[in-house]
Amino acid sequence: MVRANTFLLKLRLFIATTLLMLILLAIIIIITSYLGFGSPLIFASFAIVLVFVQYMIGPKMVETMMHVHYVSEQEAPNLHAMIEDLAMKAGVPKPKIGIAEINLPNAFAFGRSKKDGRICVTRGILKLLDKEELEAVLGHEMSHIKHSDMAVMTLISVVPLICYYIFISTLFSGGRDNNGYGVIIGVAALGAYLVGQLLVLFVSRAREYYADEGSVELGGKPHKLASALYKLVYGSATTNKDELKEVEGLKAFFVNDISDAGNEINDLQQLDVNMDGVISEEELARLRYSDTKIGTTKSVMELLSTHPNMVKRVKRLSELAQ
Repeated sequence: MVRANTFLLKLRLFIATTLLMLILLAIIIIITSYLGFGSPLIFASFAIVLVFVQYMIGPKMVETMMHVHYVSEQEAPNLHAMIEDLAMKAGVPKPKIGIAEINLPNAFAFGRSKKDGRICVTRGILKLLDKEELEAVLGHEMSHIKHSDMAVMTLISVVPLICYYIFISTLFSGGRDNNGYGVIIGVAALGAYLVGQLLVLFVSRAREYYADEGSVELGGKPHKLASALYKLVYGSATTNKDELKEVEGLKAFFVNDISDAGNEINDLQQLDVNMDGVISEEELARLRYSDTKIGTTKSVMELLSTHPNMVKRVKRLSELAQ
């Protein structure tokens, strides 16, 4: 069952990425072949420039916004030991290790490539999780590096931006060029932008499932990762709102959707049968044989989220525990 689910997950990622590339190709073909609006070289060059800019300045932007400082083995021996062990298991170079000086409990991975990988934890998560929970979260982040998620997200996130650029460009023509066909292509580009954004969000959610599974493959215990997610959601829900807003623009990097934590905590508390603040191995096993129903409103909201619905995510962890 798990192997089949994994195959379907990878297939969905591939299909979504392919669709995004096809959307961009279709828009460019329509413009260049029928409307004479620009040329393939112009838009290809624009796409390359955007990717290159994100590739070069992205890590520095993340470091600045997250208040990251990198730590040596002497400063954080336990953190280095855990990440070094995970890197060996994942078969990737040991990432740079940093601490983000924010109270929001979370962790994130970023970088230009596997060789340039960086794993950072916030000051808040170090105070909240026990050792095995932290190892499970770090395994999740190591899996993002192993799967080269950063490069994939950089590539596909450019597609909606290009479609939006085309839409904005047609506004300046006022529909006067090519007998008003500029309006048609503008509407098509806007539609492609909206669909592209939904596909990017879909890929973002799918990669979280994939990283959860990667954490288990690297030795993380499913119930420990589930318990860590529970604690991180609670931590996000109780974090100062002003501090939350400062990093909300980078929430796709985090382990959970920090914006929706207030709603998710109510759902997750139902899984904590004895209300001790953790999800035990027995509680996770019980979920494996239970049906989880997500309301229509939450299903719609999930489509607009960077992360999967947390109950569905914990449900999948229960299946990985078999």
